[in-house]
Amino acid sequence: MRFLVAPDKFKGSLTAVQAAEAISAGIRAVHEDPEIVVVPVADGGEGTHEVALATGGEERINAVVGAILAPVGARWALHPGTDSGTAAVIETAQASGLAQMDPTPANSLRAHSYGCGQLIAAALDAGATEIILGLGGSAMTDGGTGALRALGLKLLDRAGNLVPLGGGPLAEAVAVDASGLDPRLAAARIRIAVDVTNPLYGPEGAAHIFGPQKGADADAVELLDAGLRNLASLIREATGRDVNVAGAGAAGGFPAGFLGFTEATIERGFDLVAELVHLDDALADADLVITGEGSLDVQSLQGKAPMGVADAANQLGIPVVAVAGRLTLDPAQLAEHGVVASGSIAALAPSEEEGFTHAGRYLQEAVVNALRSLEA
Repeated sequence: MRFLVAPDKFKGSLTAVQAAEAISAGIRAVHEDPEIVVVPVADGGEGTHEVALATGGEERINAVVGAILAPVGARWALHPGTDSGTAAVIETAQASGLAQMDPTPANSLRAHSYGCGQLIAAALDAGATEIILGLGGSAMTDGGTGALRALGLKLLDRAGNLVPLGGGPLAEAVAVDASGLDPRLAAARIRIAVDVTNPLYGPEGAAHIFGPQKGADADAVELLDAGLRNLASLIREATGRDVNVAGAGAAGGFPAGFLGFTEATIERGFDLVAELVHLDDALADADLVITGEGSLDVQSLQGKAPMGVADAANQLGIPVVAVAGRLTLDPAQLAEHGVVASGSIAALAPSEEEGFTHAGRYLQEAVVNALRSLEA
C-alpha cells in the first residue's frame, strides 16, 4: 500500500517535517513494509522555507537588517523550483519578523521590511529566476517599501530627503523614485503567497486589522493607515496602478509595493506551495493520504494546507486520514473533503502541556488509531 504523508506544521510543537516523521512511524506500526512518500506542505506562511528545504531546497543564510534595525541571520531556500526555473523561497518572518521586536506602539511605527529586500537581492545574486515570498509573522506595516528600498526605490519628503524606514513615516512621503530599482526584478517572476483577503487600507486593511497584533495603539493604527493610503496614492500617480486590492493588506501591506513597482502576482499560499513541492505528482501514485496540522478547525476550511491536500486527494478519489493537535471539525465536515478517519493529540494526551511536550508520540498514536479504525 502506498501512503502519501503531507502534513503542515503543528505550531508550537512540531515542524511539518517532524510531524511527517511521527505520522510515518504510526503507519509502520500498523502496516508491514509500507511504501511511504513524504511531502510536507504549508499555506505560504511561516514554515514554507522548511518545506522547501525538505523537498530538495538548499538552505542559505544572510545577515540582514532586522525589523527595527538590529541585524539578524535570516534563512531562506534556493529550490529547484517550478516550471519557471530556480526559485528562492523567502519568508517575511525570517528577515522582518514580529519575534524580533517588542510589540510597542513606537516599534509598530518603526518596523520595516528592509531585510526582506536584502534577501531578494541575495536570491537574485544566487541566480534565482523566481522569487516566492511567504507572508506571515511579520513585524512591519510599511506596504513593502522597506524591501523595495533595499532594492533601489526612493521615498522622498517635501525637502527632497529620504523618508525614514517604517510604516509611521510613510505619511510624510510626497514622491517616489523608482528609477534606481534593481533591473533584475523585471526579469524575475515574483509570486506572493497570501492567505487573507484584506485590502491595503481602510477598516479591513493592514493597519486596522493586523496593526494591534504588532503593538499599535489607536493613534498608531490611524497613522499607519494614513501612511498606507498615502503610499497607494503615490503609486497610483507614478504607475497608474491601484494597489488597494484583496490580499494587499497581508503582512503589513507588503504586497502593495511590489504590485505597484514590479510584475508580482498575489497567489493562494497553499496552491503555490503545492506547485513548488509537486504535490500532484505525489498524489498520482497514492492509495491513502495522511495530512494534518496543529489545529483542524473552521479556519482550516478557508484555504489552509491540510484541507487543500484533502481536496486534491478527494478529487482523485483517494481516501484521506486527517490528524491534528486539536480537532474541532465534526466527521460530517471532514467527510465533505474526503476524510475517512481522523484523530488528535488532544484526545489522547492527559493534559495540554503533555500534548505539546510529547507531541510526536501522541501524533503517532493518533495515526495508529485512525488506521486501525479503517480496518475494523
